[in-house]
Amino acid sequence: MEGADKVYGQYSDEELIIRLRDGESGVTEYLMDKYKNLVRSKAKSMYILGADGEDLIQEGMIGLFKALRDYDSGRDASFFTFADLCVSRQMYTAVQASRRRKHMPLNTYVPLYGNGNADSEEEPKELVNVLAARAGKSPEEVLIDRENVEQLEREIEEELSGFEKQVLDLYLTGMRYQQIAKVLGRDEKSTDNALQRIKSKLKKRLGRGQSV
Repeated sequence: MEGADKVYGQYSDEELIIRLRDGESGVTEYLMDKYKNLVRSKAKSMYILGADGEDLIQEGMIGLFKALRDYDSGRDASFFTFADLCVSRQMYTAVQASRRRKHMPLNTYVPLYGNGNADSEEEPKELVNVLAARAGKSPEEVLIDRENVEQLEREIEEELSGFEKQVLDLYLTGMRYQQIAKVLGRDEKSTDNALQRIKSKLKKRLGRGQSV
């Protein structure tokens, strides 16, 4: 790609998209390579939802290709923002489709203990600690016996609406409510409201778990 950098590195993404529309095919390969690390980063954050990393990368590259195909500088934000949205949406749609095919219960794709998202130099985070922290409690404050994990999962499944489950999924990958709204195609206010309801329900449930 060193040669491509010399040819295309001086142009903005938006300028390159114009050249792509004019038939300059080398732009596609250049931008696909330029944004492959964005795809890998997204795949890493989505891992907490239980999807296979390589499958997610493949889906992410499909989303990136769609971004190149569909980007409109007169309608959309910067190409980076548009590509970020397309990659996230493609990955999350693939995760949802996988769940529907397998009819997977909550405790198989959102493990409360281990197998969560992790940076390369860190141990996998336990989801129960993520939930606790994001519900306003420290992990030390949440005393949940491992024998009660399945009960907790069932209660979370029952208490959250379908939309709230989607919001929670994406929130646990590190997305802010503004990003979640874009991925799910919902307005920011309803997404933020759903997030506040989730936090309230989790605080209530974790409080009960602590008093048991």
